[in-house]
Amino acid sequence: MEQLLSEYLPIVIFLGLAAVISIALMIVPFVLAPSHPDPEKLSAYECGFDAFDDSRMRFDVKFYLVAILFIIFDLEVAFLFPWAVSLGEVGLFGFWSMMVFLGILTIGFIYEWKKGALEWD
Repeated sequence: MEQLLSEYLPIVIFLGLAAVISIALMIVPFVLAPSHPDPEKLSAYECGFDAFDDSRMRFDVKFYLVAILFIIFDLEVAFLFPWAVSLGEVGLFGFWSMMVFLGILTIGFIYEWKKGALEWD
């Protein structure tokens, strides 16, 4: 039994050290860098409306359109790289499958364009 415990001792030491370091890294910023935000730092940033208003307020649909546009291009890039690397292995079927996928994404992009997501007023 003592041999079994001695085999797990390095793991226990590692977990204890990791816990101490992670707790220290969470506490040290509060001690060394107290927060005194000014009104400019608390103002609306990137979202277009005040951050501390009612969460159920109405806002422009263009925020959703920009999010959809981001997802379209993010998906395209995420699937295009592995497809390009394995193009020789997937053959003609893989090529045309990706063309269908890119066609669907292009339709989504055209929809966004027609809705005016690219024209920020």
